[in-house]
Amino acid sequence: MRTIGNLIWFLFGGLCMGLAWCFFGILAFVSIVGIPWGRACFVMAGFSFFPFGREAIGRDELTQSGDIGTSDLGMLGNIVWFVFAGFWLALGHFFSAIACFVTIIGIPFSIQHLKLAGISIAPIGQTVVSKELAAAARNASAEVELDHIRSR
Repeated sequence: MRTIGNLIWFLFGGLCMGLAWCFFGILAFVSIVGIPWGRACFVMAGFSFFPFGREAIGRDELTQSGDIGTSDLGMLGNIVWFVFAGFWLALGHFFSAIACFVTIIGIPFSIQHLKLAGISIAPIGQTVVSKELAAAARNASAEVELDHIRSR
């Protein structure tokens, strides 16, 4: 089912928005300073091309430890990202969601576009993994938090 969903998605909207992510990724790489943003663009472009069966999750939640992308510098990077590219990508996903929603059959695709619009706003510190791995990471994170609360 995921394969069919991804194929339909790719043909009717995923290709266009995935290429938009690639465009901003290339612009970021050309600037040299934007290489971290470019890397995030290409990760999210792959996700935008074939989103079904995968999920974006914070790297700190996945690895149970922080890194530069999940720190305050990552937040600053997301602010810079939003100003230069995130707003435009989110707008593209938003209008694509509206177009899909109007068809009624495209409502699942519309929901996916809205998820991608949210990710477009702040992709630094995020990574894309299978839905099963994301669920396992969230469960492990919840268990650690629960243990921390119980130890008080």
